[in-house]
Amino acid sequence: MKGQLSASLMCADLLNLESELTRLQQLQVEYLHFDFMDGRFVPNITFGNAFIRAFRKAFPHYPVDIHIMAFEPQQYFDAMGIGKGDLVSVHFEACEDVHAVLADLRARGARPLLAISPDTPVDAIVPYLDELDGVLVMTVYPGDSGKPLAPHSMERLAATRALLDATGRHLILEVDGCVSWVNAPKMRQAGTDLFVLGSSSVFEKGGVYEETVPRFRQLIQ
Repeated sequence: MKGQLSASLMCADLLNLESELTRLQQLQVEYLHFDFMDGRFVPNITFGNAFIRAFRKAFPHYPVDIHIMAFEPQQYFDAMGIGKGDLVSVHFEACEDVHAVLADLRARGARPLLAISPDTPVDAIVPYLDELDGVLVMTVYPGDSGKPLAPHSMERLAATRALLDATGRHLILEVDGCVSWVNAPKMRQAGTDLFVLGSSSVFEKGGVYEETVPRFRQLIQ
């Protein structure tokens, strides 16, 4: 699978968001990445349900990649309008019953991913592999953008890729956190398919999307 891009809207210019989204769409960035936080699983709060629904109305055909950093995430699914084809990552650490949450996503036609934080052992995903479309490996501690790369991130990505490949299905390996110009090629070499773009690459200060997006694509192919 060729490497794909998921642009983190948390790092975009929120005062000019419609223009930002149009430019990213024109550059064929495959997904738009929404970070939903409840203020408890992580201390911050970013995009709410109303914003996600408004986006869907304005850009109904743009694929979304929703990363839910919240306890018992299924309580938000209706309000977000989660449905067919959406990539939705829920945290292993935040679900009382992971199987039930993944089944709920699948029943809505979404594509379930399980997210794991840096301190969670990679083999925590093993009981759920048959229920997943992929795994999101956090290479920073969830919450803020601009954090340093967590230790052993490349080894964790490679180990996750091995577990996914052992299923005999192609499951997505997504990476989120410090996806920089330097780190991205190493993440690709470790087996990453989907890259969350943030402030350390495409959204870097002074960057122009028409230059940074093609540059990033070249790095990961």
